[in-house]
Amino acid sequence: MATAAQWLEGARPRTLPMAFAPVIIGSAAAFGLGSFKPLNALLAAIVSVLLQVGVNYANDYSDGIRGTDDERVGPLRLTGSGAAKPHQVKAAAFAALGLAMLAGLALIILSQTWFLLLVGIGCIAAAWGYTGGKNPYGYLGLGDVFVFVFFGLVATLGTTFTQANQLSAAAWIGAVCTGLIATALLMANNVRDIPTDSVVGKKTLAVRLGDTAARITYVMMLAAAILLPLFLSYDYPWVLLVLLLIPACLMPSWLMLKGKKRKSLIPVLKQTGLINLAFSVLFAAGIGITTVLA
Repeated sequence: MATAAQWLEGARPRTLPMAFAPVIIGSAAAFGLGSFKPLNALLAAIVSVLLQVGVNYANDYSDGIRGTDDERVGPLRLTGSGAAKPHQVKAAAFAALGLAMLAGLALIILSQTWFLLLVGIGCIAAAWGYTGGKNPYGYLGLGDVFVFVFFGLVATLGTTFTQANQLSAAAWIGAVCTGLIATALLMANNVRDIPTDSVVGKKTLAVRLGDTAARITYVMMLAAAILLPLFLSYDYPWVLLVLLLIPACLMPSWLMLKGKKRKSLIPVLKQTGLINLAFSVLFAAGIGITTVLA
């Protein structure tokens, strides 16, 4: 039986900033529209975190039973390492996803956005289908697309809409930016795993692009995310606070471009997650300060 510490590590806490960032950005965009609702924001955060944990456990289970995690460079995997039995990890995934559904239903009822029921169903299906089922899209190179869509666009825009009942340019650009950083985190993870993924037939986008191109893509995604808010600077000049993150992006970018040993890429995941969280805070501060001073 896995220990509590192992279950926590299996939840992959380094990826959790991906869950909080879109909610912070989406709530800031709602504030800019004059309709920030703390309870709705809290429920959105709970949904996002539980979905992320559910995806992580589901990925652990599915990759583990396929043998993808038999030879790993990165952090502990519960199933692949034998720390927990497959059915236990699968149950943990279903529990997290089930709780996410309940929190999401509460948010939908509170905000009266019933069409989001379909979006929620899509989120659950995407969470399981990433590496689960007969034809997991994560093995086809589509994982990056789904991360961008669900942990970027859907999470951010859904947060804004359940508070303001409308969207704005700030919501859209913020959604694209956090989606790009989340996808960059996945790219870093998959570049590290290129040798083992190639052997087991897991054709992630990193595998398809090849080592060098995948590393460059990571840097380009980070750069685009930091620079895109410039398009909002006329209406929200304080959003330029995000440019303070440029120095923080240099180290992970250097590691991605120059780190030849797979283990040297492990810190990039944590660094990229923190960049996403810091970006969301600075972006939200920029929207908030501009709105208050207007």
